[in-house]
Amino acid sequence: MNLGIIGSRGFPSTYGGYETLVRHLARDWVGKGHTVTVYCRSREGRRRAWATDGVRCCWTPGRDSTRLSTLSFGASAHVHALTQRFDAVLVLNVANGYFLPLLKARGIPCAVNTDGIEWERGKWGPLARSVFLRGARLTARYADVLIADSQAIAAIWSERFNVRSEFIPYGAPVLTSVDTGRVRALGLVPQQYLLVVARLIPENNVALILDAIEQMPVKYRTVIVGSADYHTPLERRLREADHGGSIRWLGHVADQELLTQLWANCSMYIHGHSVGGTNPSLLQAMGAGAPTLALDTPFNREVLGRDAQLYPRDASALSRSIMALLGDARLRAQFAEHGRRVIARRYDWTAVTTQYFEALQLARQRASGPYNVVKHDWARPPDTDYSSPLMAGTLARPAAARAAEGLGGRDGRGPLVPEIASPSADSPSLALPHSRQHT
Repeated sequence: MNLGIIGSRGFPSTYGGYETLVRHLARDWVGKGHTVTVYCRSREGRRRAWATDGVRCCWTPGRDSTRLSTLSFGASAHVHALTQRFDAVLVLNVANGYFLPLLKARGIPCAVNTDGIEWERGKWGPLARSVFLRGARLTARYADVLIADSQAIAAIWSERFNVRSEFIPYGAPVLTSVDTGRVRALGLVPQQYLLVVARLIPENNVALILDAIEQMPVKYRTVIVGSADYHTPLERRLREADHGGSIRWLGHVADQELLTQLWANCSMYIHGHSVGGTNPSLLQAMGAGAPTLALDTPFNREVLGRDAQLYPRDASALSRSIMALLGDARLRAQFAEHGRRVIARRYDWTAVTTQYFEALQLARQRASGPYNVVKHDWARPPDTDYSSPLMAGTLARPAAARAAEGLGGRDGRGPLVPEIASPSADSPSLALPHSRQHT
């Protein structure tokens, strides 16, 4: 098939989750004999099209700014796609919902990865949030297939827009033996540093993590990986901490080998992402065997599957959890093994690339017939606390309830992958002091 991918920064970019996804999808599909075009925001020289690893890369113009890049590059990419005779297009980012009517009018099937809750991101002002929300509504209306990378995100779209999503997560490798050379070259001692990998935006809660680390009674080497695409006081705080020696701030790291070594050799990975669905950094850290603590959100809870590795939005509680985990080598080893088991069982890249291809095939089936987006209501679990707007509708329902509604098969009306399994019996019930327990 002739396939297009719109909405990432390009191929083979290492910027974020979308780019990680595109690297795997494009290479896999090309390896299976398909023609794949990835639309890019940057180029070398004045070339508009080139090939990398068998993937056709296509640059279209846009304005590279925080507020206008997605819309401007998205508009030009969609216009160009109308001329390419694509059999199907994968669109990333709901802001591109404004341009889906163009694909619909030309009869080009499309599947859209809805990512996180863009209209709730703290880095956006009221106007930008309204733009994303309107884009989401258009996406719900015009996409042939919606793809959610977490069941919690699928539930939010069901409740907010009354549409069904296919659940296809991201993937990550499971690693058991990783070199230490790159880590040592940075002056770091393996298993002797805390690690945070996140863009410096409010909803990733890096400031909260820094507050917790500063409250620790014992100072411990901490490495921060990440930057912001706009000026933020957090960058100044990190620069000062790095200069003072208490924090090692590496900024944005595009080198995937270095990132892998940092995850695999840390004593603990602290994850603070709150609104982005299933986060690739969390999966990569777990697959590399990093003992992980994550902010208690529906998305992180869905991945980790148990309370013991979750912390509340409270710096003092997080500080205590860090100290407890640092003082228990056996617990760290159990966390590391649990992470590898979860990734091996639920987040395999081979399965993910296959399921995305199936989603595009499903989009073709729906676009060729009298298809309307299926509307339905998801039943709320009776024991779920919906007092928080973010929690409303975000917890996955039991498999039995889904089966009763006909949502469990591969008939084009249900998720393309099975329900997330409950923690296995061989997973010990582990709890850190002051970790939040839910009933």
